[in-house]
Amino acid sequence: MAAVILWIPLLVGLSVGLGGTQAQQNPLHPLVGRVFVHTLDHATFLRLPEDTAVQPSTRITYHAHLQGHPDLPRWLRYTQRSPTQPGFLYGTATSEDRGRQVIEVTAYNRDTFATTQKRLVLLIGDPEGPRLPYQAEFLVRSHDVEEVLPSTPTSRFLTGLGGLWEPGELQVLNVTSALDCGGRVPLPIEGRKEGVYIKVGSATPFSTCLKMVASPDSHARCAQGQPPLLSCYDTLAPHFRVDWCNVSLATARDFLEDALVTLLVPLLVALLLTLLLAYVMCCRREGRLKRDLATSDIQMVHHSTILQNTEELRQMAATREVPRPLSTLPMFNVRTGEGLPPRVDSAQVPLILDQP
Repeated sequence: MAAVILWIPLLVGLSVGLGGTQAQQNPLHPLVGRVFVHTLDHATFLRLPEDTAVQPSTRITYHAHLQGHPDLPRWLRYTQRSPTQPGFLYGTATSEDRGRQVIEVTAYNRDTFATTQKRLVLLIGDPEGPRLPYQAEFLVRSHDVEEVLPSTPTSRFLTGLGGLWEPGELQVLNVTSALDCGGRVPLPIEGRKEGVYIKVGSATPFSTCLKMVASPDSHARCAQGQPPLLSCYDTLAPHFRVDWCNVSLATARDFLEDALVTLLVPLLVALLLTLLLAYVMCCRREGRLKRDLATSDIQMVHHSTILQNTEELRQMAATREVPRPLSTLPMFNVRTGEGLPPRVDSAQVPLILDQP
């Protein structure tokens, strides 16, 4: 009876806790070159009655992998600070990842030991709108990576950055934890964060303020322990503490011209060399007459004599008669025509022949 009483709460937890093990199809649309963030919220995996909120103490962890593979695709990452907080799938897809990918997510309830699975169908496509050739990366030391993945802090960061950039649309291209870029784990002191790199792109050029803070002179001041050259007001403070000594600016380049130069220049050089060689061999030949006229008579007589003597020796060698080598002679004398006597075993011949 006690065993039955103990199993009743467990069955209730399984039915009220995580939903069944049936996978769900949830199509998502990541874009190439744009940051993709998907929140693994406890409420999406819990099957609770209506008007019932998720308990803050509910502990759920997740495991995600690409369908048919043990790990996630190379462009996608997973993070979760604690079992009581939601998990995140985030990353930036490349052109090689374009297409359809299925991510299988397994949720584990650490209180009821129930599990459920969910499938996320990712349809990766190309972004619409203008290209974003101007890209800047900022190191935000006041946040961890999971703190900037939700839409609210991301929008606040772009709004604050708009005061430092030329007017235009700003989009987040990539979010990376500072630990993934070689950063150190901070000490367990209140207020210390791991840091996060946020890469932003825009179709408008960089402002003078950003160019100055990323200039070599500003980096030289940072190397000497001095503050960087920030000529404008920091509109990101106080919500975001940006390390202005680690700001990098990049302009996206079109490599078509570089590829054409790399291929066409060697081809043109090879063509010119071929034409020059053909001209030298075919159009600049001196001819035998000019060569003979430029050669002295004594040298020509000497050369002609050598050729004549060589030809005479060849004719004499072709007409001479010499006896054939003994190794090629037949079993008769070539000159007399007489056959040779048969070979006799020398062992049977007496040493002293009889005298007649």
